[in-house]
Amino acid sequence: MARIWLQNFLDLMENEEVHAILGPEWSSQAKFVIDLGMKAQVPITSFSATSPSLSPARSHYFVRTAYNDGSQVGALAAVIQAYGWREITLVYEDTEYGDGLLPYLVEALQKVDVRISYRSVIPPSAEDVDIVKELNKLLVMQTRVFLVHMTAEIGSRFLVLASDSGMMSKEFAWIVTDGLSSLLDPVSSKALDSMRGAIGVRPYVPRSESRTDFEERWRKFYAERNPHDETADLSLFGLWAYDTVTALALAGEKAWDPAKSRYLKPNTSRNNLDFSSIGISEMGPKLLGEILSTQFQGLSGEFRLDRGELQPIAFEIFNVVGRTEKIIGYWTSAGGLSPGLDLSRKGDYTALAKDLKAPIWPGDTVTPPKGWVIPISGKKLRIGVPKKDGFTELFKIEWDPEKGVRRYSGFADDMFQEVLKALPFAIPYEYVPFVNETGQSAGNYDYLLYQIKLQKFDAVVGDMGIVANRSSYVDFTLPYSETGVAMVVAIKDDERRNMWVFLKPLSWNLWLTTGLAFIFTGFVVWLLEHRTNEEFGGHRRQQIGSILLFAHREKTNNLTRLVLAFWGFVVLILTQSYTASLSSFLTVQRLTPKFVDARDLVRNGHKVGYQVDCFVPEFLVRELDFDKSNLKPYSSVEEFHNALSNGSENGGVSAIFDELPYLKLLLAEYPDKYKIVGPTYKTGGFGFAFPLGSPLVSYVSRAILNVTQDKAKMDRIEAKYFGGESSWQEQDAAVSSDNLSLSVYSFGGLFIIAGVISASSIVIYMVSFFYSRWPSSTTIPPGERSLWSMFSETADDFFREHGLFGCLVRNRSKVVPTSDFQSRGASPSNDVELIARKADEGERPVLIIHV
Repeated sequence: MARIWLQNFLDLMENEEVHAILGPEWSSQAKFVIDLGMKAQVPITSFSATSPSLSPARSHYFVRTAYNDGSQVGALAAVIQAYGWREITLVYEDTEYGDGLLPYLVEALQKVDVRISYRSVIPPSAEDVDIVKELNKLLVMQTRVFLVHMTAEIGSRFLVLASDSGMMSKEFAWIVTDGLSSLLDPVSSKALDSMRGAIGVRPYVPRSESRTDFEERWRKFYAERNPHDETADLSLFGLWAYDTVTALALAGEKAWDPAKSRYLKPNTSRNNLDFSSIGISEMGPKLLGEILSTQFQGLSGEFRLDRGELQPIAFEIFNVVGRTEKIIGYWTSAGGLSPGLDLSRKGDYTALAKDLKAPIWPGDTVTPPKGWVIPISGKKLRIGVPKKDGFTELFKIEWDPEKGVRRYSGFADDMFQEVLKALPFAIPYEYVPFVNETGQSAGNYDYLLYQIKLQKFDAVVGDMGIVANRSSYVDFTLPYSETGVAMVVAIKDDERRNMWVFLKPLSWNLWLTTGLAFIFTGFVVWLLEHRTNEEFGGHRRQQIGSILLFAHREKTNNLTRLVLAFWGFVVLILTQSYTASLSSFLTVQRLTPKFVDARDLVRNGHKVGYQVDCFVPEFLVRELDFDKSNLKPYSSVEEFHNALSNGSENGGVSAIFDELPYLKLLLAEYPDKYKIVGPTYKTGGFGFAFPLGSPLVSYVSRAILNVTQDKAKMDRIEAKYFGGESSWQEQDAAVSSDNLSLSVYSFGGLFIIAGVISASSIVIYMVSFFYSRWPSSTTIPPGERSLWSMFSETADDFFREHGLFGCLVRNRSKVVPTSDFQSRGASPSNDVELIARKADEGERPVLIIHV
């Protein structure tokens, strides 16, 4: 067949010596004809060879008076992105037309994070039975979004058979490219019925009076020629065909030159399909230039060739409803999707469903298909689960001897069951333990997760940590557990057994401040009462006793009562606070950690532990600078306990580093022996794993959010395995008891007020004393009536009457300290003595006062 039409083209060039060729119809044919056109310099003009693999930029004598198929991939990707589909199945015909779109489509889909899960290639010569076999294969797959890139001839057959196979029903989504939607070969009404609910993309063609008039004439002409057939509307390709003929006619009028109407013939004879004998058109180059420069307003819009082909203005997004098509939106390369045509819209965008009018989907539903389902063949998801020897509270596999089946339990299993209940659809599944022939674990968690990439498991459920290197071969859901790596250390002995615990309620600086305040207040009371109160008289020892035992019951003056009243208030506050703090120390359990900083462990070379077969050792070496030789692996809560109990110096460890769920199990088992200290280092937490690009990930992640935000449900699950929040609250309360000692800062205001009151009382008392004892001018010799002499006189009386040490000796001309007088040989008695003598030869008498 190909040989026949190729021979026809050769005859047109050799025998008819044509200077332009309109056609061919198919992209697969155009490739050979374009080579002939290049050799003969004859423009090959096609309105239907739309494959992107045919490029006017590479073949200068090829003119495409249609749109490149590659121009629609942006619109197709935007529609897929708008409805949130992550995977599609591509169905295309095995021709130049079908293959040519692939690289452009893959690139466009990658930009919106969509992958092609399966490529279904349909040969043009496929029989119906072959197509049905392929449809049955698609039916048992998970993906339910199908992108069909075919010409109408084979595409209409495919869609009819797909409808007959039950694939034009709920949960299916069908998208067709412009090969079908532009109707190169008009599809039958049966094929159109089978496309109900499909979404199509096709170039936008503006309406015009000339187009309306032409379509009316076309329908009359078609009805006259085909009176028994259903009237067919003119397709876009028909409009392009009319405009192409018009452009060739206009260009031919301008380029026609009778002198150059012949071919330049080579001096060879053609043998069969030997192209070397083809001549060269003298008019071809000029005609090509005129075609490329031709511009006019055609039936399909403005006819203007850019880089040898038409450029689209926009694309229509339509929905097949019955035998009609409903426009639900438009797409432009500058503005993306919009429910109405807006050529001025520009800017970056993310396609959303609200950018389109609501379509009717297959199955006559307005609910968009989620894009995938569990295959209707009945196949269950194979979910790999770990076989654990320790920490079985997180996931446990047991054998039920009565029923002869395995039983699964644990925190991860409970969370997975709750997530399944929160999904909007059911997922049939089966757990498959990851074990070897002996029933033991077949590998670590990294190897278990890698089985998903090897397609041995469809998912993995368990205490799988979300780690960066694992995400290169699986997709994780959002975490369903508390995230982070923390440090657990042993606690010191309970300080309630300490015989000096009664000193703990007050800090040392508060004890010291209270003692000094007591002594100062006692001195103030003694000073205020010593002259007038007999209780503060007598021997010095008696006076000291009075200071230490001063009380409100004793007769005191008003200033003393003021000082004692506020001091009593201070004592009351201190006593009540001391009692409350001591009660806390004696009743609240105190958990004091042996270590509080991981850096101390690193610096002192302590041994630390971690759970075997996890990512924690790499984290400790990389992030906290631990020496790998100081890291010891353990596999159960009991091993953690034994290691911490022995300590680093006795073959154990000083601390355990692990993810929070494991540490909560340890603390739930031994709440009085260990506690979490230091910062919590952020990690991914636990998640469920699926294949890369799996659409299940987004649904399961949303279900996890619904479960984890249900506080009552999470409290119930955590209480079952970790002891609930109460144990954590108790430990938090115990930890806070480390700061129960009261400091002087807490009572600084009270001490300042008490000091101000005492100091003010002293000042008032002294001012009153000086005022009452200020000497008159007659008692002092005329030569010594200075202010200082009068102050000395009164001060001397104050010290004498209060019996203060360091009493002064007053001379009329000077005041001599007692120590100076004693150095001259005097020996004053214990009672007040009055001795008059000469201090030195020639000096006036002095008055000596001593106590």
